Amino acid sequence: MPDQHFTNAEKLPPYIFAQINALKSEARSKGEDIIDFGMGNPDQPTPSPIVEKLIETVKNSATHRYSQSAGLPKLRKAIKDWYMRKFNVQLDSNSEVVTCMGSKEGIAHLALATLSNEDNVLVQSPTYPIHSYGVVIAGANLQSISLKENLDDFLIDVEENIINSPKKPKMIIINFPSNPTTQTVTLDFLKKIVEIGKKYDIWIIHDLAYADIVFDGYQAPSILQVEGAKDIAVEFFTLSKSYNMPGWRVGFCCGNQDLVQALTKIKSYMDYGTFTPIQVAAIKAINECDEEVNQICKMYESRRDELCNGLNRIGWDVEKPLATMFVWAKIPENYIDLGSLEFSKLLIKHAQVAVSPGAGFGIDGDNYVRFSLIENEHRTRQAVRGIKNFLSMEI
Repeated sequence: MPDQHFTNAEKLPPYIFAQINALKSEARSKGEDIIDFGMGNPDQPTPSPIVEKLIETVKNSATHRYSQSAGLPKLRKAIKDWYMRKFNVQLDSNSEVVTCMGSKEGIAHLALATLSNEDNVLVQSPTYPIHSYGVVIAGANLQSISLKENLDDFLIDVEENIINSPKKPKMIIINFPSNPTTQTVTLDFLKKIVEIGKKYDIWIIHDLAYADIVFDGYQAPSILQVEGAKDIAVEFFTLSKSYNMPGWRVGFCCGNQDLVQALTKIKSYMDYGTFTPIQVAAIKAINECDEEVNQICKMYESRRDELCNGLNRIGWDVEKPLATMFVWAKIPENYIDLGSLEFSKLLIKHAQVAVSPGAGFGIDGDNYVRFSLIENEHRTRQAVRGIKNFLSMEI
């Protein structure tokens, strides 16, 4: 038999969400109706203009051949125009833009393109798993920095970590609005972290996946709005949430030319690009579907209000997020010693409600669970009733 030692795979911990998925499947096999707030997987269809453009394009057999790994020139131009329209940021679509098969793939491949086992990377915690484990898969050394409610304190911790590290970190990975914590930032925060990056000559990677899913007048800033940010920073975005296109796998990376070109180069070896009709449909989305994005945002706002108002009403105190499609809820005091995985198991068993354990996003998340706003208002009310009954039980 071949050697069964798989070095990179063995660096990854057991996928904690798999345990919840197994319990969901087991309950459903018994006929239980599980209301699922787990995976951040949009439940609504992709807007019809985008779907119609895909159908129109796929009927042209010339589009069935290999595509372009870096992205069709017209798609990269649409991305350039999107940045100008939304953030007043000027990009060179040839050298400062590359498309990805979703931001998750892009972040992982950028890590592979730029990191070695001698490199240290700072990553906020808790955070979306690929931010941390993209670093691990690339063989680099992960240094987690706990998010703080006061983000100035977080920046102090970042700088202290840089100063005290035996070897200067090569990269900082941040994500705001944050998945899972929903934490938001101002442009001033991004200016400060760019200053730190420039002071110590460190790359900054910003995941802006939830740029459009914002509420109550909040507007999510782009790090590329900061003067000089392109000297050291890139930013990722995905069409998955804004346009209800999760399965289409379209995203992009923009900013610093050296990082963008490193990602472009490794992708040219790894893939032939997203299927051309999908890229053409993405052009339609970015150029012409702003109103559809607004409607999707309003839907999430309504669901946010239904869930947060309901949980607060039954005594589970949660804050309404200003952005993302999530609610980050601290475990009720009576259950907090259980940790997020065991508490999540109890919710499935006694409330027929599935959530994501906070520990799946890093040890700093273990006092929390994450609700994804992927159930409609009726199902959300049903879930709140189940949670209320569970919290009143003596277990």
